Amino acid sequence: MKITVGHTPDADDAFMFYAMLQKKIPDPPFEISHVIEDIESLNRRASGPGLDVTAVSVHACTRLGGYTMLRSGGSFGLGYGPIVAAARSMDAGEVARSRVAVPGLLTSAFLLLRTMVGSFEHEVVEFSSIPAAVREGRADAGLVIHEAQIAYAEEGLCKVLDVGRWWHERTGGLPVPLGVNVMRSSLGPEAVAGFDGHLRASIEYARDHFDEALDYAMQYSRGRSRQTIARFVRMYVNDLTVEMGPGGEQAVRRMFGDAADAGLAPASEPRIAPAAPGQG
Repeated sequence: MKITVGHTPDADDAFMFYAMLQKKIPDPPFEISHVIEDIESLNRRASGPGLDVTAVSVHACTRLGGYTMLRSGGSFGLGYGPIVAAARSMDAGEVARSRVAVPGLLTSAFLLLRTMVGSFEHEVVEFSSIPAAVREGRADAGLVIHEAQIAYAEEGLCKVLDVGRWWHERTGGLPVPLGVNVMRSSLGPEAVAGFDGHLRASIEYARDHFDEALDYAMQYSRGRSRQTIARFVRMYVNDLTVEMGPGGEQAVRRMFGDAADAGLAPASEPRIAPAAPGQG
């Protein structure tokens, strides 16, 4: 079966897909064609004809039909997540009155910040350019994702809101649901389970061969140090990335419900692949 698979040009995604792309694990019954685009582009692509398998934001999933959420490959923050960074100290009220550079309107980070502070003036900026937009005064603050959320000080910025910690405390300790992989439901449950298992094997191989997989992921370091990228990968390729488990499922359902209650997304239920025997 020929399938198209989309993931982001980020170190954590590259780390997860390393073993699959480099034939370190047995080939699945798929002929895979990879597409690499930023997360907001993948979010928007999934709303149309889209790819067979793709990384998407959990926020985007509230508006998607025709896809099943895989249990492997998710990005869940364990008490951490996106931050708001600025050139000076600000509180939540000031952020709500500011112009904020955001990485995309369908990102989970944007949904979380909207839920946290309400409406605010915003401008979509490519995620990697957000620190520069703030530093150069083109935005008052920036909603920061990916490795920049732990390297903001290198950009001359300070953390003014910790959106991931806010979610963690608000939900009584649920993980922060940020991104997942989805597969076209029309391909059938056997194909979904088969690819889910193959991706899980790729992630497990990378975690077992960390330095080897990190060497591959460094091509997406965007100039960050190996130490920073290793820290970032360990944060977002965690146990819930291997298998979201009940905690991951609960977090996804909570985000769907909160978004609908706040009028920020249509009311819907996530379509999540069933756990494989011995998983979940």
